[in-house]
Amino acid sequence: MPASALVRRVFVGLLVANLAVVGVKLWVGFASGSLAILGGAVDSCVDALNNVLALIVIRVAAKEPDEDHPYGHGKFETLGALAIVGFLSISCFELVRGAVNHLVSGTHRVDVSDWQLTLLVLTLGVNVLITWYEHRRGTELGSELLVADAAHTRADVFVTVGVVVSVLLMRQGWWWADSAVAIAVALVIVLVAYRILARTVPVLVDERAIPTRDIQDAAQAVPGVKSAYSIRSRGPSDLRYAEVTVCVDRHADVESAHAIADQVEERLKRDLRLHEVTVHVEPC
Repeated sequence: MPASALVRRVFVGLLVANLAVVGVKLWVGFASGSLAILGGAVDSCVDALNNVLALIVIRVAAKEPDEDHPYGHGKFETLGALAIVGFLSISCFELVRGAVNHLVSGTHRVDVSDWQLTLLVLTLGVNVLITWYEHRRGTELGSELLVADAAHTRADVFVTVGVVVSVLLMRQGWWWADSAVAIAVALVIVLVAYRILARTVPVLVDERAIPTRDIQDAAQAVPGVKSAYSIRSRGPSDLRYAEVTVCVDRHADVESAHAIADQVEERLKRDLRLHEVTVHVEPC
């Protein structure tokens, strides 16, 4: 079975597990009235949405360029990531607003039963297993998507730990712990949203993907290239494009110049992990 199919199968399994975690947290959160638990559910939603995005990347964003999308479909992932940021923004606003209102009124009480607390601890165990399994499979299959997603799920583990601690504190009479932890969880979600923006906005605005000097040095290291200039690059780390103009001996025939251009393309793809390189040749 191709590696991409194995990676897709792993993500489908992770999506099912994460949806189960989200469902449990939402049920316990609404049943107990705990904002901290509902905040933890929102954070877990990001894991599930990331799994959906990963499946989109594998099936849609990784499709070959076509007539309507000559540069490929990679930005479908970026648009999906921005949709996640919108969802997180609304969720954080409502979460913080509710937490502040409860702190000001001083009347909010949360009742989490032993059974509900047990379910929360079980979701924590599931998150730990997901993190371990996802990182292990990502390493085995050489999938950066799996390894990166495992890092985010690891952060979700700490959020769930904080939620469980807030429940224990509330049982000791610290009624404000729920609202305080809910605000802390909201701040974690804001950080997650910021990281998504920091990763996706440069792709949307076609920010330079690789330092110009790196491309220039690699191109000029090819025998026959006198200089390299008019350099451009763009794209995410796993689907980067570059254009470069190389100057060759004005007396070189077409076949020799074409061979030099091929060597430049191969070297840039190999050394700088570029998906596609366009090399223009000029005599000098």
